[in-house]
Amino acid sequence: MFYRLPYRKIALTGALLLLGLALMQFLQSPQKPPSEKINLALRRTAHHLLKAAGDSTSRIPPVQQTQPGTWLIRLKHPFDYNRLPALLQESFDRHGIRRSYDVAVLRCFDNELQLGYNALDYARDTTVPCGGRDMDAECYNLQVTFADTPPKQGLLWALVLSSMALAGAWFFLKKRRPAPVADTPADAPGLVFGNSSLDVANLLLVCGGVRHELTYREAKLINLFATNPNRLLERAYILQQVWADEGILVGRSVDVFVSRLRKMLRDDPSVRIVAVHGVGYRLEVIQF
Repeated sequence: MFYRLPYRKIALTGALLLLGLALMQFLQSPQKPPSEKINLALRRTAHHLLKAAGDSTSRIPPVQQTQPGTWLIRLKHPFDYNRLPALLQESFDRHGIRRSYDVAVLRCFDNELQLGYNALDYARDTTVPCGGRDMDAECYNLQVTFADTPPKQGLLWALVLSSMALAGAWFFLKKRRPAPVADTPADAPGLVFGNSSLDVANLLLVCGGVRHELTYREAKLINLFATNPNRLLERAYILQQVWADEGILVGRSVDVFVSRLRKMLRDDPSVRIVAVHGVGYRLEVIQF
């Protein structure tokens, strides 16, 4: 006995798997660390270096970004270079900075390189080149340069996989979508509120004679409001009713979707969505 394979389901499953792989590759790639975290990490490192040298009163100068990916802080007093690798890595770990980097210790007056290493040197066995060397009693610039963004080849591969996945999903959904809402009469029956009507099955909202095609969530949210006119709905209740099937409830989603619906409802002056600060929203229906 032979069975017909569900090709659409196989295509959609494969597309979603490819999309998942692409997203995993992108998320696992080291991302550019935020500027404020780099600033805090370098200032912390400078503080502990000066403190270890017996200086707990000197002002720590601001961190400078000399070029994309390169940061510098000036230390006007000598410090123990042997302490630098562990302190710097500890500061980066504390602030969640996990990109590879190069360290250069430059003489202030001529910017000549004195000492330096790569993060991989320390990661390998907690030792770095140039360790144990004496430093002259003068000013130094501590410069950190982060590795470039992920290789273009890997990024290109992620984009190709994402494109394939999205194309497969679009084809499947296009085949499965219901009849176009444009075929629905302007006076189609549905939930009526004010001078507007909602056809949940066809994801169609008509406001003051103007038709709007809705997404699934938009239709679900406006349906919740329309079936509870002039009633204050708490934010937690809205999230539970509209987004509970996603498993993760994000409060910001309510504000974003309400903003979209408000733009559509502008065509009907008899209805409006009113925010009650700190509580939720209410769909007001005005009788003229």
